[in-house]
Amino acid sequence: MRGTNVRLIQLALLVVVVGGWQLGVSAGIIDRFFFPAPFDIVGQVVTWVSDPSFYQHVGITLSETVLGYVIGTALGVAAGVWLGLSPFAARVLDPFIKGFNAIPRVVLAPIFVLWLGLGLWSKVALAVTLVFFVTFFNAMQGVKEVNPVVLSNAKILGATRKDLLRHVYFPAAASWILSSLRTSVGFAVVGAIIGEYLGASAGLGYLIARSEGNFDAVGVFAGIVILAVFVLIIDLVLDVVERKLITWRPNAGEERPA
Repeated sequence: MRGTNVRLIQLALLVVVVGGWQLGVSAGIIDRFFFPAPFDIVGQVVTWVSDPSFYQHVGITLSETVLGYVIGTALGVAAGVWLGLSPFAARVLDPFIKGFNAIPRVVLAPIFVLWLGLGLWSKVALAVTLVFFVTFFNAMQGVKEVNPVVLSNAKILGATRKDLLRHVYFPAAASWILSSLRTSVGFAVVGAIIGEYLGASAGLGYLIARSEGNFDAVGVFAGIVILAVFVLIIDLVLDVVERKLITWRPNAGEERPA
């Protein structure tokens, strides 16, 4: 019942915001040039979705996002686990990691375009740099948070380094890593879109940049709506994966025991 009430409140809030926006535009209170009517935005979304060529743009952005997400996550987890298990290497590389992390990722986009061209891989590289550090720091912290008592008991029972990784370190760091996966999705999409925005001939970022160049606010807002739905779908997939992998996690809205 409580979940139903939450959904009703969310729906009512959406209706109030969108309805107020539409009424404001219709009454001339809100400038249509800067904030187009929601009905116009929905119409543009329907027009794009009805066009078969639109799915080519979606496929390109999805490919860039998935590749950047998977590669960035794999590298981040591997590096985080390694440095979490190697305090000496972590101390040696610490200033370099902090320095690279301090570089604004947008600055790297033109460099990747020069190195890799305007194709797929320059966008993937930018997405990797955004995803990497999120998963890296979480994985490293997760490994450091391993209970020393559990670790000592596993060693007493004769666990090898491979056994410790499989049965102690990775399960302990799983919640840290999986929490970073949800955050990383948005960064992967941002990397792909920024790369397309700076230079591309296809993709959702290209559609938004083209609309902006034509002073088409409807197209820009329609692209933003599509991107939001795009991320929400990926987030739902991750939610299913997280429930499968962490069976002890309470469901959304479920009360924790006192």
